[in-house]
Amino acid sequence: MSTLRVPETVPYLAEDCEQLRKAFSGWGTNENLIIDILAHRNAAQRKSIRHAYAETYGEDLLKELDKELTNDFERVVVVWVLDPPERDALLACESTKQWTSSNQVIMEIACTRSSHQLLLARQAYHYRFKRSMEEDVARHTTGDFRKMMLYLVSSYRYEGDEVDMTVAKSDAKLLHQKISEKAYNDEDIIWILSTRSRAQINATLNDYKNEFGNEVNKDLKEDPKDEYLRLLRATIKCLTQPEKYFEKVLRLAINRQGTDEGALTRVVATRAEFDLKMIKEEYQRRNSVPLDRAIAKDTTGDYEKMLVALTGEENA
Repeated sequence: MSTLRVPETVPYLAEDCEQLRKAFSGWGTNENLIIDILAHRNAAQRKSIRHAYAETYGEDLLKELDKELTNDFERVVVVWVLDPPERDALLACESTKQWTSSNQVIMEIACTRSSHQLLLARQAYHYRFKRSMEEDVARHTTGDFRKMMLYLVSSYRYEGDEVDMTVAKSDAKLLHQKISEKAYNDEDIIWILSTRSRAQINATLNDYKNEFGNEVNKDLKEDPKDEYLRLLRATIKCLTQPEKYFEKVLRLAINRQGTDEGALTRVVATRAEFDLKMIKEEYQRRNSVPLDRAIAKDTTGDYEKMLVALTGEENA
């Protein structure tokens, strides 16, 4: 499911560090060399490069990248090089500072990471910002949004495949009752979505459709402009069909008037080592255009090269 291409024979750490040092030296930065190395190393290898670079040259690689690179290319490289929990902590913190009711980044992190990954992100948030993710979410949200988001970021779901069909049928009936009553902010809806395992939620939603005729997200489109209902639908999509959720984020980022580089960078950099292959397949199915070609058409220069490399392609 990953699109990351790591060479069969990876150079020694010292060689990667030396080559990166050369890329920063002399007149002008060798961006192609930076892409050749960093876009083809996994998270553990990138972390080792950071540590070895600091020990060898007494410099923080992230600060060097920030100093040498600019604009969207600098952003995607730095976000990519960050250890995944650090990256999620940074993205979550930025999201709270730019909070609007349509901002779904924190929900995205809470619903598409494993329980352990989310816990590591929360710990990284403590370390980097000296406060909790929950504290910042509570400070920057209100009402139903605050309640839903706090449940989601505090969750530690069971990750197994076991399903209790009696519970699934009971939850499906409860969801239908609350949705029929338009009690969208009811505690029962929130705790089902924030505490049940993904396998259990899938079973519940399948039973919902079988018993009541519609998919739950269709019944949650009572008011398409309601931002809280939009959050509920996106939460369900993230938990059950993340490849479709991320495809839509990419489609909107690329097809809008003026590219949303923030969303494009976030999805490619956070999903390349996990499920970007599935997202690419969904993008191709939905848009009849390969994702790398769509990226190449909508971006330029080193930013384009880095993104395309992370999608598993070299030439779009």
